[in-house]
Amino acid sequence: MRAISGLWRWRHNPLRRATDLAEAWLAVAALLAVLVAAPVAGAVVGGLAQDALQESVRQQRSSRHLVTATVLAELGRAPLDADPEAAAGREPRTRVQADWTAPDGTARSGAVTAALDAPRPGDRFALWTDRQGRPAARPLDSATATTHAVLAGFGAALVSIGLVETVRRLIVWHMVRRRYARLEQAWLRVGPDWGRAGTGC
Repeated sequence: MRAISGLWRWRHNPLRRATDLAEAWLAVAALLAVLVAAPVAGAVVGGLAQDALQESVRQQRSSRHLVTATVLAELGRAPLDADPEAAAGREPRTRVQADWTAPDGTARSGAVTAALDAPRPGDRFALWTDRQGRPAARPLDSATATTHAVLAGFGAALVSIGLVETVRRLIVWHMVRRRYARLEQAWLRVGPDWGRAGTGC
């Protein structure tokens, strides 16, 4: 808004320099670029991320299966949560030795992480597996995928705003350097005569 009001004030100002007007027009152009580029970049990146993530959701849902496993023995607390979408601290995660039936009907057993606080032999719990019955992470859900896509869109919009502002600042910096260089050249031409007016020299 300052640039627009500055343009209006400087229209007929006799002290206006060409670089002042150029800086004001540059600020207006940057503002328009931000108003156009940021939403477009956000929408494009968010849309592409949404498509890719929803495709990943479909693939994971078709390749992962929820089976029921039975605890054979407790192995201790899980040091790290293998599921990045699980809420940390909300449900206990314990490593157990368990057996389960794979989607193809074969019997499987192994050490897995169970959402049980104090597992005892014979306790049953839900376990995500792949088609071969190997333990797998819980599939991504649509709501989480949409959230990630929205965040990607916001990130792209912020990056585009930062890029436009960086380019504007670089151009202004270059213009100021050229202005100072011209001022220094003019001063070198006038400097030797400075203060000699009317001395008769």
